[in-house]
Amino acid sequence: MDARAVPRAARRVGRRLGRRARIELDWLVSRRGRADLALFHEFAPPPAGGGHQFLRAFVGELERRGLVVEVNRLSAGTPACLLNSFNFDAERLRRFARSDCRTVHRVDGPIGVYRGFDDGTDRTIVTVNAELADATVLQSRYSLEKHRDLGLELRDPHVVRNTVDPAIFHPPHERPPLAGRRARIVATSWSDNERKGADTLAWLDRNLDWDRYELTFVGRAPARYERIRTVGPVTSQEVASHLREHDLYLAPSRDDPCSNALLEALACGLPAVYRDSGGHPELVGDGGLPYREDAEVPDVLDRLVGELDARRQAIRVPALEEVADAYLAILGLASQPRT
Repeated sequence: MDARAVPRAARRVGRRLGRRARIELDWLVSRRGRADLALFHEFAPPPAGGGHQFLRAFVGELERRGLVVEVNRLSAGTPACLLNSFNFDAERLRRFARSDCRTVHRVDGPIGVYRGFDDGTDRTIVTVNAELADATVLQSRYSLEKHRDLGLELRDPHVVRNTVDPAIFHPPHERPPLAGRRARIVATSWSDNERKGADTLAWLDRNLDWDRYELTFVGRAPARYERIRTVGPVTSQEVASHLREHDLYLAPSRDDPCSNALLEALACGLPAVYRDSGGHPELVGDGGLPYREDAEVPDVLDRLVGELDARRQAIRVPALEEVADAYLAILGLASQPRT
């Protein structure tokens, strides 16, 4: 063996042993503790994707009600546990798991459909679900039915849509009239997955009527554009501020089960032109209009501008309190009033 490989191998073993030791220490400490809910999820620092944003809002809502939430630990007296998709340490969870703790698995996707390729993640999710979950929360009817179409069976499935933090994402107090100016369109995304709508954005960059419209992209832009204005990844508060400065939202992603970016825009009062795919139709309802091919987008935009006030009035986003109540009911926890 190469002598240089020995220290590397030793470091890898040391890291594994260190991780296991930390798990064991946390497990010992947890034997004396209690929380109302355990959440197993590896949070990414902001700005980050929709799952992180929703779970931060959800935890904040529970804490405002006086509930105690522990993250990546399941104490001896904690009666319920929420797992998020595949974004947690399964080895750690198995060490903490208890048969008397009700476990609910929050699942989106199917991941292989959403990403456009199957790397085995969906099967991993189903395996963990069968092993540990008492019930499953999916974020749209589309997601539930697509899992079934693919033969991916999940325990006791319930559909509960995502929502947003209303303290951050809300309509402006007033809007400037459209008369005498271009209509402002905005799109947002934190993913570089081309299925987020890179082709539509490129088509619009070439073909949008720039005398009538302006288009801004906020997040990780999938390409360089000639006419589309781009803003890099920013905080949720800054995203909300950008959304409130615009009139319409563009949701061009494919097979997106429950787009938090779309929900954020709707919550800020932006009717959406959306690709007729995934969970978009469920989220938008009458608060926007669909398209199937890129060439349809200009006509859809023209119609949406003409119906802007009516479409804005038709927007419906689930209240955070209602979504929290639905989760608590599935988790078997009594709904508690806000303090």
